[in-house]
Amino acid sequence: VKHADADALDRLEDLLQALRSEPGAAALREKQRGVFYHAGKAFLHFHTDPVGLFADLRTGAAFERFLVDTPLQRQALLAAVHASLGAGDGGGDNGPPNGRHRG
Repeated sequence: VKHADADALDRLEDLLQALRSEPGAAALREKQRGVFYHAGKAFLHFHTDPVGLFADLRTGAAFERFLVDTPLQRQALLAAVHASLGAGDGGGDNGPPNGRHRG
């Protein structure tokens, strides 16, 4: 699985804009387009795969993979980001949102 290239990130621009305007976005640092850090640690980044576009979100000590091809899947990722930022430590999980894919 490779990191998302510029074309893939272009397809995710609506999601990237939503992440940048997330209520907890002030705690995020976008070191390069589509690569977000929180509290000095990698927090969220994107991958392309033959199956589709994925986001890897840090939830605690590990990353969880979310499929982000559809609007519903993107909303599930935003909910998980919001929950993680609301936990105050970049971790936490308030249950499995729709579209989660462990991989």
